[in-house]
Formats: sequence, C-alpha cells, structure tokens
Amino acid sequence: MVSGAKPGVGQAVPRSPAMTQIPDFGESRGPLRPRRPHDFDEFYEGTPPWDIGRPQPALAALAAAGAFTGRVLAAARAIGLAREKARARGLTARFLVTDALDLGSLGEQFDTVVDSGLFHVFEDDDRARYVSSLSAVVRPGGRGHVLCFSEHQPGDWGPRRITQDEIRTSFAGGWRVDAIEPTRLDVVFEPGSVAAWIASLTRL
Repeated sequence: MVSGAKPGVGQAVPRSPAMTQIPDFGESRGPLRPRRPHDFDEFYEGTPPWDIGRPQPALAALAAAGAFTGRVLAAARAIGLAREKARARGLTARFLVTDALDLGSLGEQFDTVVDSGLFHVFEDDDRARYVSSLSAVVRPGGRGHVLCFSEHQPGDWGPRRITQDEIRTSFAGGWRVDAIEPTRLDVVFEPGSVAAWIASLTRL
C-alpha cells in the first residue's frame, strides 16, 4: 500500500465470524517453514487467521503516536480486501501488486515502510533479498516498522518464529535498529493473539 496520509486506526470493517480454534494450516503444521504463494490463496478463500478486521494494535499505537509520516509503504497481501477496507475507512491510498523482493522496480522512494506479518514468511536467502528490497525504496533517514512472530510463541503451526538477533542481523547493513519491543499480534482464533516483536528501524 502506498499512502500520503496517516493510516486510520481503530475502525473495524465487516468480516467473517471469528474462529474459535487454531485453523487447519495443512502442510504448514509440523516443522515451521516459510510460506508458499498458494498458502495465501487458500487462506483468502475464507477469513485468514491474521485478518482481524482492524489495524494490528501495535501498529495502530505507532500511527496514533505519529510514527507513520510522509509517503508510507505498507506490505499488504490481499489487494482487493485492502482496497475495500481503505474505502470503508475513508482513506486515500494506492494499492499495487508487486514483488516484495524487488521493490526497487517501483522506481519510487518512501519515508516510512510498515511490515505487518511479512518478514516472518521468508526463507533465510529471501529474507536478505527482502531487506535489500526495502533498502532500495526507503530514503536515508526514513523509518521502518516490522511486526512479526517471536520465538516466545509456542506451537508447531503458522509462520517461523523470529528472534531479536535475527532481526538485528538481517538489518545490520544500511539500517539502525532503534528498538525491538515485545508485543502481541492479534489473530482471529483463540487465544486471540500471539507473541510478537515490533521493531523500529532507521534507514542510514
């Protein structure tokens, strides 16, 4: 998502009834591994586990504090739903389908990048490509905010768990890690949220 204004916060949009148990993640159960494209297609046939119908609280708090300034690039995955939500919230935003590993092909620069649950889906090699891709589109002095699963979340379902050291290592070149704080990432099944990290970064 590309936006020229602060994202709206706290406004819910209609969605399917909430799940009451961990959904069937199919082959993604067992040893944690990165996601594949068709995993997401299957999830969006219904309500994906992460589609809580409102902004993630950790990101909403950042927005309310004025952390999202200038041109904002958000890593959104379901463009059609994202457009509907933007209209419902009265937001002005431009949504693009593009390769997160090749954001430089956009030929644009942004002041802020927001990653809500994308970083933790990549394999190690693709994680490095993703960080390089972000570096290509965030201007020096620009900010990055990454919300991802943490290693403190138990279970053998969902995406890979991420440690603070992995975040710091991934962004060691060309970025300054300003803070990594424990938080929760809301989901649509019980217990309602999972252990996560919210990382705040500055492009050097």
